[in-house]
Amino acid sequence: MAKLEPLGNRVLVEVIEQEERTRGGIYLPETAKEKPQQARVIAIGDEAKEELSLKEGDIVIFPKYSGTEVKIDGVEYLILNGDDVLAKVVEG
Repeated sequence: MAKLEPLGNRVLVEVIEQEERTRGGIYLPETAKEKPQQARVIAIGDEAKEELSLKEGDIVIFPKYSGTEVKIDGVEYLILNGDDVLAKVVEG
């Protein structure tokens, strides 16, 4: 299994897909779904660790259409610049 380690100010994330139906129970076709904007942090570059105070497993928000898509061992990931991370989701 290959391991991907982001360099510098980059963050490797796994996108969290949108639900297939609305809160009211209506199923959404693939074409009606918005591009996801939440992701789970998988790995963090050295500079991003210091600047962003993120850790693996954190949920982050990023702009639509940002980052570089990569596929490793059949799993799709996104590599974001540290500047593309807008916020960290904090439960509570």
